[in-house]
Amino acid sequence: MTSAPFALRTDLRYDSVSPIPKSAIRNPQFPSVIRHLYFHIPFCPRLCPYCSFYVETSMRTKNRPFLDALLTEVRRAAAAHTIEPQTIYFGGGTPSMLSIGELEYLLGGLREILPLDHLREWTFEVNPATVSATKATRLRELGVNRISIGVQSWDDAILKTLGRAHTAAQAANTCRILRDAGFDNLNLDLMFAIPGQTRAQWQDSLRQTIALAPAHISAYCLTYEEDTRYFQRLQSGEFHRDDERDAVMFEDAMDLLHDAGYAQYEISNYALPGRESLHNFGYWSGDDYLGFGPSAFSTVGALRWQNVPDSSAYTTRIAAIGAAVSFEETISEKTRTGETLAFGLRTDRGIPAQAAAPWEADLVELRALGLLEFRDGRLRLTRRGKLMADSVAEAFV
Repeated sequence: MTSAPFALRTDLRYDSVSPIPKSAIRNPQFPSVIRHLYFHIPFCPRLCPYCSFYVETSMRTKNRPFLDALLTEVRRAAAAHTIEPQTIYFGGGTPSMLSIGELEYLLGGLREILPLDHLREWTFEVNPATVSATKATRLRELGVNRISIGVQSWDDAILKTLGRAHTAAQAANTCRILRDAGFDNLNLDLMFAIPGQTRAQWQDSLRQTIALAPAHISAYCLTYEEDTRYFQRLQSGEFHRDDERDAVMFEDAMDLLHDAGYAQYEISNYALPGRESLHNFGYWSGDDYLGFGPSAFSTVGALRWQNVPDSSAYTTRIAAIGAAVSFEETISEKTRTGETLAFGLRTDRGIPAQAAAPWEADLVELRALGLLEFRDGRLRLTRRGKLMADSVAEAFV
């Protein structure tokens, strides 16, 4: 699942209504046009033991007030910022758990509030078996043109280990349903380095995914995030990290997907020509963006803020003051530049060498270690550097 690329704050109190934040008021700090929007829908059929995103099991009594709060937050943002979306991303959670009536209410409401004439990519995350043929068709009619499916694995035993609510057969059927509804831009999420997963199982998942010919494939290495059951099992010694195994599986993804015609345009993302994620490129390029819903991040100019990570508190705050910000911070130009370079270096475009000049000492060392290469005025990760991308990024942030 995808969210804005910053960690959830856990040191914040959000049990009282605060004054209207600066991010909700139009002022000269926001001269730019906002072209990227993220919506966090936190409801899930079950809580996966490895997931660190803010999610909760769906509660139907909350949904309508929650949707009202989302639309109110968008209206307030439209008054404070100039918004002309080129990309919209619905993540979670499981956005596809919303009913057809709820989708019509929410997505139709967005069309009434926002100008969508320049919208190029509207992504909706779905979990297998949560999308009927009728719902898929209605999503396409409402303007969604890209679907990201949380498959994770084509092995039912591995899916059970992950605590997923679907089977491999249901995932395959979901792909068919979405294609029949007119979606030709599908992303399939896969995961490797799962406890008990063998290299052969991982290669088989890759081959089965390739056989379905999706436009885009995301292949993520499992990470053990704090405050998850998986992290607890790692700490207890039940699970074990194996960096060498993880590196081999990562290289399997690079090689098998490359041979099938998928370009690795970012460390964990592969696409057929012209099918890269425009929304994610907005993050990686350092563009301004707005996030809506509980726990969502926004970054505009020198200001970054996060909404309260609690759907009830979020709904209450929006109703009271039209905003639900739990914290705001001003980020320096160097910090934002460093973040943009760290994300940009994860892509096949790399970064302009001149822009990275303040970090020259670190870059010299990284090149000496064979992690970076210089070509046509830009720095890019080598194959070895891709295996250590997180360590390279630490030089900038």
